[in-house]
Parts: sequence; C-alpha cells; structure tokens
Amino acid sequence: MPSETRKSTSTPSGSSEPAQGDETDQEKSDALALPSHVAGSGTLDRLVDTARDYARAAASDNTLKAYGKDWAHFARWCRMKGAEPMPPSSEMIGLYLADLASGSGASPALSVSTIDRRLSGLAWNYAQRGFSLDRKNRHIATVLAGIKRKHARPPVQKEAILTEDIRAMVATLPFDLRGLRDRAILLLGYAGGLRRSEIISLDCGKDDTPDSGGWIEIMEQGTLLTLNAKTGWREVEIGRGSKDQTCPVHALEQWLHFARIDFGPIFVGTSRDGKRASGTRLNDKHVARLIKRTVLDAGIRSDLPEKDRLALFSGHSLRAGLASSAEVDERYVQKQLGHASAEMTRRYQRRRDRFRVNLTKAAGL
Repeated sequence: MPSETRKSTSTPSGSSEPAQGDETDQEKSDALALPSHVAGSGTLDRLVDTARDYARAAASDNTLKAYGKDWAHFARWCRMKGAEPMPPSSEMIGLYLADLASGSGASPALSVSTIDRRLSGLAWNYAQRGFSLDRKNRHIATVLAGIKRKHARPPVQKEAILTEDIRAMVATLPFDLRGLRDRAILLLGYAGGLRRSEIISLDCGKDDTPDSGGWIEIMEQGTLLTLNAKTGWREVEIGRGSKDQTCPVHALEQWLHFARIDFGPIFVGTSRDGKRASGTRLNDKHVARLIKRTVLDAGIRSDLPEKDRLALFSGHSLRAGLASSAEVDERYVQKQLGHASAEMTRRYQRRRDRFRVNLTKAAGL
C-alpha cells in the first residue's frame, strides 16, 4: 500500500500549507503517517490508525475543539492582513496578540487568559504540522508580558453553591426518574467536588465503556470513585450523609436501582415519558443547565435579575461550594478536589476564616 502523502497548496512564500488549514482533523492525520521512504503494509497501516487514536486521546474533545477554533481564527486573521499562517512567524504572532488585546473594529478586546489560551492553541497546531513555536521568542514574549502587565485582572470567579443552597436546589426536583437522576448528579458532584466532565464520565464498573472517565464502588460507609482526572488517576471518597434526603450515596443508589443500571454509563438520558433510562451518556452541558435551572427554581440570589443570577453559577460552583462549606482541615479539601497545591484550593474557597492563623502575633508583634 502506498504511503500517505500530504495535500498542499503553494504559498507566496514558497512554503507548503495544508489544503484545509482550518481543520485540525486533517492535520492530525498528516502528522501521523508513514514516512515516505517506508513501504506500507497492513500491520504498519493499522499501527498508524492506532497511533492516531492515542494522539486524539492526548487532549479532551473540548480542548481539541478550542484549538481548532484558535487556528481557524488565526488563519483568517492572517489572510485579512495579506499574510500566510505558515511557516510560523514570531513577528506576525506578536502582532496578532497585540490585535487581540487592543480589539479592532467590531471585535472586542480579549482577556489575558483567553489570549494565553489562543497562544497555546497556536503552539499545539503548529506542532501537529511539524513546526515549533518558540513562545520565549522576544517578539512573542515581550508583547505577551506587556499585555499581562497592562490588562491582567484577577480571574472572575463563579459563585459558590453553599450547603443551604444545595439543599434548596435538590428540594425543587421531583421524585420521578429524571428527578432521581438529577438529584444524584447534584449531590454526588457537590460532595465529591467533581468537575461536570468527571460526573458524566463515570461508569458502573472498570472498563465498561471505551469513553469511561472512571468508575464507582458502593460500600457500606460510602462510595469510592476512581477518576481519570486532569491531573491523572485519583480516588475520591464520598461518605454517606446524615439523612437520606441529602445523602449523595443514597441518591446514587436510588437512581441506579430505579433506572436499572448495573453496567456502562451511570448518568444517561431518559425516555420522553420519563419512565425509562436510555443507554446514552449525558453531555456535560446537562450538568451546567441543571445547576442554573435549580438555582432559579430554588430562588437563590433572588435579589438579582435572572440574567445576572444565571451568569453567577456554573459547573465549578459545585467544587467551590464544597471547598467553601466543608468545615475540615484544608488538606482534606485539597485532596478531595485533586489539587496539587493548597494555594489552588484556596482559590475555590469563597467563605473562610482568612485570619485564623495570625502570623503577626505568632512572630511576637
């Protein structure tokens, strides 16, 4: 079988650019092909396909989509300026970052975090095309440093869902099949300090599905989650609550029992009549929509207009809520959230005794 070759069109600079420069899938395929001097074979071709599968698994689907959009935006910007996106030009990328920060025409200025993410997306895309983007190059580094110095602001944090809030939210849910499922999602996500992607990626058992992000083990004292999280594999212990109405383990058991789920994805859709569970895993956007809907139904922050209330809460509100409400030593919260440092955990704590440890007095002043 002949080896795969790259489709390209010539550019004014004499370099080659992929025919579909805005498509990351094409680039992923091109980056993982047999070298031109190697004769193809059935075994090698299958290994190429296997390598591509592993390459796709190196980043989440959401990250890959974001990187694809980053490249499409940069390629379009280059064309509008009469330039080419390839090969990488540190000078052009520096100008691109400056344009993003200052805003042009109808395009608003982007935040520093978004600009940083765009640069990471460009670096990733160039790597897939066989190029190296040096972020330390002075044309890039000095412009980015200036942007951060002039425009950097503390990150906008989502509101934490506190203990009284989560109780009010689950109280708005009915006791039909959908209500049982959504109650288990909220309570498990809250008690585990889970990301919304971690919640919906759970399976009943290990290796149940190829797209599993972890599995559960229900025990007498609680449930143990084994998660393939952003920082690697970790275990999350969720103990039983003081009463069934707000116990995450009881809510999970109720959902699994009445939905008749003992294999595969835990959180799945339901039939239109709400009487049967489907085998289709929920999208993580369901968690975000569920949080916003129950926040409104529970009347949380009713002093604000509905639009502002919806903007305050997101999936991260569950993690922030646990970090802010759990009256335990900080290191246990850090372990539960899977943070590498205590400083990261403190960013999630919206309500804490900031001066519990007084180093001024401890130093004798």
